[in-house]
Amino acid sequence: MTNSTAIFWPVIAQVFLTLIIYTMVSSRRIAAVKAGAARPSDFKVPSIEPEPSATAARNLSNQFELPVLFFAVCLSLFVTGGAGLAAIVLAWAFVLTRVVHAYVHLTSNRIRIRRLLFIVGLAVNLIQWLLLAIHIA
Repeated sequence: MTNSTAIFWPVIAQVFLTLIIYTMVSSRRIAAVKAGAARPSDFKVPSIEPEPSATAARNLSNQFELPVLFFAVCLSLFVTGGAGLAAIVLAWAFVLTRVVHAYVHLTSNRIRIRRLLFIVGLAVNLIQWLLLAIHIA
C-alpha cells in the first residue's frame, strides 16, 4: 500500500461537516430567541433548550465521539504508509455514514434510521482499525 495524502480528503470532509453543524446550532439558537421560544440565558443549561437547537447541539456532540476514532485511524494509516485505495474507500464510506446520520438527526430524527447509520459507521471504523492492524502486523 502507498502512503497517499488522498486519505486527508475524507478527513477534511468530516471536519467541514462538523463546521456546518456548528453553524446550524448557532442559527437554530438565534431563531429560537427571535421566535420567543428561548432566551439567550436558556442556553447555559442545554436541558432547557428548545428541541430544534437541542437536536443540533446533540448532533454536534456526536461529531466529537466516533469521528475521533476515525481521525486517529486515518492519521495512523497515513503515517504507517497504509493509506492505500482500501483505506481511502473506507474513509469515504465512514464520512458518508456520518453525513447521512447528521441529515437524519437534524431533519426527521428517526431513531431507528439513526441507529442503523451509527452501527454501519461503527462497523466501517472497525474495519479501518483492522486494516491498520493487518498493515502494521
